[in-house]
Amino acid sequence: MMNRTMSRQVLIFLMVFLNSALGQVIYSIPEELSKGSLVGNIAQDLGLDLKRLKTGRARLHIGNSAEYIVLNKERGVLLIKERIDREALCKQTTPCALHFQIILENPIEFYRVTVEITDINDNAPIFKMNSMLFEISESAVRGAKFVLEKAFDSDVGINGLRSYSLNPTDNFVLKLHDHTDGEKEVEMILQKPLDREKQQEISLVLTAVDGGEPQLSGTVQIHVTVLDANDNAPVFKQSMYRASLAENSPKGSLLTTVSAADIDQGSYGLVTYSISSNSDLILDLFEIDETTGEVHLIGEVDYETSKHYQIDIKAKDHGGLTDSCKVILDIIDVNDNNPIIDLMSTTPSIPEDAKFQTVVAVMSVHDTDSDNNGVVKCFLSEKIPFTIENSSKGFYSIVTESNLDRERASEYNITVTCSDEGVPSLSSSVTLTLQISDVNDNAPVFERSSYEAYIVENNTPGLSIFTVKARDADWNQNARVSYILEDSSVNGVPVSTYVSVSADSGVIHAVRSFDYEQIKDFHFRVKAQDGGSPPLSSNVSVKILIQDQNDNAPQVLYPVQTGGSLVAEMVPRSAEVGYLVTKVVAVDVDSGQNAWLSYKLQKATDRALFEVGLQNGEIRTIRQVTDKDAVKQRLTVVVEDNGQPSRSATVNVNVAVADSFPEVLSEFTDFTQDMEYNDNLTFYLVLALAVVSFLFITCLVVIISVKIYRWRQSRILYQSNLPVIPYYPPRYSDTLGTGTLPHVYNYEVCRTTDSSKSDCKFGRAGSQNVLIMDPSSTGTMQRIQSDKSILDEPDSPLEVRLV
Repeated sequence: MMNRTMSRQVLIFLMVFLNSALGQVIYSIPEELSKGSLVGNIAQDLGLDLKRLKTGRARLHIGNSAEYIVLNKERGVLLIKERIDREALCKQTTPCALHFQIILENPIEFYRVTVEITDINDNAPIFKMNSMLFEISESAVRGAKFVLEKAFDSDVGINGLRSYSLNPTDNFVLKLHDHTDGEKEVEMILQKPLDREKQQEISLVLTAVDGGEPQLSGTVQIHVTVLDANDNAPVFKQSMYRASLAENSPKGSLLTTVSAADIDQGSYGLVTYSISSNSDLILDLFEIDETTGEVHLIGEVDYETSKHYQIDIKAKDHGGLTDSCKVILDIIDVNDNNPIIDLMSTTPSIPEDAKFQTVVAVMSVHDTDSDNNGVVKCFLSEKIPFTIENSSKGFYSIVTESNLDRERASEYNITVTCSDEGVPSLSSSVTLTLQISDVNDNAPVFERSSYEAYIVENNTPGLSIFTVKARDADWNQNARVSYILEDSSVNGVPVSTYVSVSADSGVIHAVRSFDYEQIKDFHFRVKAQDGGSPPLSSNVSVKILIQDQNDNAPQVLYPVQTGGSLVAEMVPRSAEVGYLVTKVVAVDVDSGQNAWLSYKLQKATDRALFEVGLQNGEIRTIRQVTDKDAVKQRLTVVVEDNGQPSRSATVNVNVAVADSFPEVLSEFTDFTQDMEYNDNLTFYLVLALAVVSFLFITCLVVIISVKIYRWRQSRILYQSNLPVIPYYPPRYSDTLGTGTLPHVYNYEVCRTTDSSKSDCKFGRAGSQNVLIMDPSSTGTMQRIQSDKSILDEPDSPLEVRLV
């Protein structure tokens, strides 16, 4: 029998809700199931797999009700958590059901579940009174009615109160009247006249039975005392009275007044009123004045608890005769309940790139009032990118209405207000906080569209030039910016050999020391990349300009300074004032004011004779040249730039004041000596050492060779019979010029600054004055007097050196 009552019926209704399947499942189970009993396989009935229950963190949402059902996510079934007593849960209300929702997240879905609790016959009918007492006159006529107390059975349906029986039935029989509400009115009808003289008291047993299996019953004793004659019973003016009362009415409020009349005289005509209902609920709420018949409210009535009440009233005279009526009380609803908002599921955060109509919260809203008092409308109190939709009766969803942007608003406080249509209207509000999680949707942005920086040349490698800065409107890792030097080349060389960029700070460092004379500026690009996935980036153009530093001294291009020849400028003695002697030409590879050159005369043989142009370097005479002026003039000109500090170079200018070349030649011996003095001393020392070493080795070789040679010659002469021929030194000649050897010729050489124009003349005989170039000289010829006979020095050299 119990197994049959535990059978389940499952009805599944499917409907569409925000691209998700919203289902309703109805189970039917009997009450009093033991803890852990199976209610139903919810996963199978909803078409969900067990993985979805786990990943979606499935849970039951029961609101404020007691928790009788539990979800086993491992098996996907609903189980009994606590024993369910239908009578305690729903009293007489049918059907009795538990309503809850199964909530899933990621994405949000919910399914409505109804578990109907069916009744089992676990309660027997009971009578509130232990016994009923009646005083009935022996003159009571056949058919007289006596209203009996009704039994109460907390079970419902077939298990509820079914019938009554009376035992014995010698004098009385039962008569049952069915009411529209399903209840039965029980009357005891006199079918045989009473005789006080034969039996003063009669004992009866009233039995109430239900329709369950097994059948349960309850009994009550009825004691009847037979009195002397009372011919007429009280009679109500109306068999049913109707009244209405607003809920929350104050205690003591008058509902209605009932009235019954008894035509007997004396005490038999006095009527008293009482409530014959056996329900504790009725007796706790209402009372009747036993004399006046006024029905008053003594408790609190609530429309949401019960909309109608039936009060059974009995009128009894002092002779024991009774009559009954009923009062039907309608409760008028008053808008006394605020809407109840129950947040079933909420999402703490959603990404800023969430799709349109993404569900962020699901709630149920209900108002226990009726009609317009229970009609609820919900709305969002602020203008935000969300809207609330009524997905089904009593259920609302908050969904995204437009695009979200965390950089514009990272958090929303969503206030939902629900109000009914009662007068005055009542409302409730709830606020939920929603965080907008960041998505890498913003690339880094540099503070400037391009950068231009300056660095002075000759910098130290590793010097910080400047800093590029980019900002990312995203958050956390997505806003972490790294700086990267993009690959490029400068003059065919990778830009990474010129500069580097700090990945964290964006500081640009010089990798090498720059030289303005080699490179004046260069371009490259820096990329700023965030730490998102995938990363976003942007780049910016950077131009580095090298600033000149006065690191180069002026260079003299003319006159050319050489150590092997002498350059002299000729100034005729007839030169006028302002005569252009020459022009010093110099350049400075620096730029700007560092390359502005000025010329100054530092030293001069005769400062009163020459001047130098400050800007152009032209050397001019400042007075008329006279015969008293020295032939050789030496000027030292300083070329100075305009840098800070300034750098300079000097140049020596040799000037010959003469009208002919021979006059010049005889005066410039000291010039060459001065030039020699300025040669590199170190070079000559090294050269001298090498020459001495070479000569020493050569001498050793020559001496040894000569020794060997003479030894061999002596051996040959000693063995030969040839005549001895006298040996004469080379270039030997007799003083009379009559010998056969050639004469020695002497040369007179006149050299100009251009050796290709030098003149060579044959001189006189060797007995006269001779021009000999001293091998130790640098190109000037010295005139020597030949006081000795050339024969005294047969091996003396005669050389001409042209430079």
